[in-house]
Amino acid sequence: MTYKYSFQSFMKDQLVIPAILLKNYTKFNLNETEVMVLLQIHRFQMDGNSFPTPNELADSMTLDVQECSAILRKLIQKNILIIDQSHNDINVLNESYSLEDFWKKIYTEKDFNGDNSAQEKEMNIFILFEQEFGRPLSPFEIETINIWIDQEEQVPSLIKAALREAVLMGKLNFRYIDRILREWKRKGIRSVDQARNHSRQFHTNQNNQSTKQEPQRDVSLYYNWLEE
Repeated sequence: MTYKYSFQSFMKDQLVIPAILLKNYTKFNLNETEVMVLLQIHRFQMDGNSFPTPNELADSMTLDVQECSAILRKLIQKNILIIDQSHNDINVLNESYSLEDFWKKIYTEKDFNGDNSAQEKEMNIFILFEQEFGRPLSPFEIETINIWIDQEEQVPSLIKAALREAVLMGKLNFRYIDRILREWKRKGIRSVDQARNHSRQFHTNQNNQSTKQEPQRDVSLYYNWLEE
């Protein structure tokens, strides 16, 4: 009997999996299904597909498309999976999944010691945003929150405060929340108390200049950051 796929080809067609991942994935708050999705993404990338769709993942797993989509969102929320964006020569947007930061995290074993309180706080932010928006966050929205936390080094409590303020102002969108955070950072505001005091002072000055006598809703803690 002859085989089209030789044993030598079989031995060469291997996927390298870090043993430390299999030993310690629970310490990264990952379950078995999430790990398998990560490995499938890694396999697709080794085969030249850097951005496999939920449909493509579902074809290789027992999960359906919706389940794959939900797991992808969770992995992005956990900052395990990163979406890289770039433009080609004709300015067409290309997207790809990046596992580089996760592999580096595994290599350094940075998260294997100590408590997970910081990671839990970050996860609570995503949950809070989904509750306020009343829907799952899009990959772009998840990436925006990750940028606030990782690149802009925004304090999680301030991100929550900015979200809360946007809700109370009736302007629940990421552009408004981002503007609030940038305004606070520009003015050196690093705590919720500082943000509250700054907002109160702003409205005190506005009320002193106003000549209107009609009753108004108390917005001393929440003002329109886009109109300042």
